[in-house]
Amino acid sequence: MKSEHGEGAEETAGHSAPGEDAGPATEAFVAHRNLLFTVVYEMLGSAADAEDVLQETWLRWSGVDLAEVRDRRAYLVRIATRQALSRLRTLGRRKESYVGTWLPEPLLTAPDVADDVELADSVSMAMLLVMETLSPTERAVFVLRDVFALEYDEIAQAVDKSPAAVRQVAHRARAHVAARRPRGAVSATETKDALDAFQHATDTGDLQGLLDILAPDVVLLGDGGGIRQAVLRPVVGADKVARLLAHGLGRIATSSLRPAQVNGWPGLVLQLDGDVDTVVALRIDDGLVTGIYAVRNPEKLSHMRHQATLLRR
Repeated sequence: MKSEHGEGAEETAGHSAPGEDAGPATEAFVAHRNLLFTVVYEMLGSAADAEDVLQETWLRWSGVDLAEVRDRRAYLVRIATRQALSRLRTLGRRKESYVGTWLPEPLLTAPDVADDVELADSVSMAMLLVMETLSPTERAVFVLRDVFALEYDEIAQAVDKSPAAVRQVAHRARAHVAARRPRGAVSATETKDALDAFQHATDTGDLQGLLDILAPDVVLLGDGGGIRQAVLRPVVGADKVARLLAHGLGRIATSSLRPAQVNGWPGLVLQLDGDVDTVVALRIDDGLVTGIYAVRNPEKLSHMRHQATLLRR
């Protein structure tokens, strides 16, 4: 997946283990880094934790005797998946005491990610929240099989199960996701029109304009992490959501609201005094906004400060 996190590939791989295999090990790691990051991010919903897992993956990979490795990509995926499964247990304990709604850490994604409908769907806020309802093993198997089409034998080695067991897990996870996943993608033109209308309405505080672009059953989720003010429970319904947005944005005088691709979906980045305050991802169905995911927790936005150049147009 192309995101600003991909820029750190050489830096991560720069901590090479000594020895004659350092060159080939680095080359293999860098070649597959985007794949590894996307797999781990989809499992964890956290870019910062995904980067930590990739660092751990590199430390283990750099000590491997490459002469004993038949398939370097499969070996790297196995290391990263196992590290991600271990990290999931830690994250699960954190989420138990999380204040308010937990949302995935947002990523600014390159425009061509949205062109890959399957990839954009798999990293969207809505899909990552669906993934949260899977067990750790189900999540790993679903990502590796249904998103990246890895063979069952390869997945079995990554999750320490037999291929037959992996098939059963994949079937169960696929049915679970299918019952909950977002509806089909809309056209680029329809998406742009809806985003433009939503941004215009929020910029001007036009309550009727907001009501016109919001679906009747629209849901707004906010994540302040107990650090920043945010709605603690989902807000449902066009009237409630529109009034909340009009009231909140109407009080901001020094804001800069800019369009962006957030997790493969259309979104907006709100900057206050040059710093990122809120990242919003929008779910659009049939030309109307059906989901609004607003992340304000500064711990989930720290990496956005290094992406400021993307927001200057």
